[in-house]
Amino acid sequence: ICFLKNLCIFAIFSFFLKSIMLGVGLAMDAFAVAVCKGLNMRKLDYKQTALIALFFGGFQAGMPLIGWFIGSRFAHYIESIDHWVTFILLAIIGGKMIFEAIKGEDECDECGDNKLNLKELTALAIATSIDALAVGITFAFLRNTYLVLSFVLIGVITFVLSVLGVKIGNVFGDKYEKKAEFAGGLILILLGVKILLEHLGILVL
Repeated sequence: ICFLKNLCIFAIFSFFLKSIMLGVGLAMDAFAVAVCKGLNMRKLDYKQTALIALFFGGFQAGMPLIGWFIGSRFAHYIESIDHWVTFILLAIIGGKMIFEAIKGEDECDECGDNKLNLKELTALAIATSIDALAVGITFAFLRNTYLVLSFVLIGVITFVLSVLGVKIGNVFGDKYEKKAEFAGGLILILLGVKILLEHLGILVL
């Protein structure tokens, strides 16, 4: 009984760790744009900050759900290579984030001025959550039994990091924007490698 209890505790801990890593990695695009929004605020506006975080967090939680529905349609066709599909998707997403961070394009050009426009905010939320849509497809392959909780965690993490992003942008400027995007891409790649090694039996956790 004690062994089963410890096994359950470890499984829950492992689930939360993976979800947090995934959530942080996916939230970096939203964080970078939130930093831009913070840069455009002469004085920190808490209502605007909450609205930005709600949009980014909400879309970040919803997009994986859409991806899961898409992935579940054809998951059984590629079950034997699902871990490779997961790895490739995460590697592409993470690699794109790292490339954009190194290339040094200014994401603030897309952020607009300090007046929040709901259409613009929706477009930014969709743009920053496309990666989450792709990652959501992988959930169909991983047979995650805590889907709703995973999506909620991703959304909550994005909400929190978006609030921090606006605050950091308002106080410190764009000093950490590219570093955050680079770190997010690296986290997603490492998570993909971990999943691949686990399925190949090379890494046992």
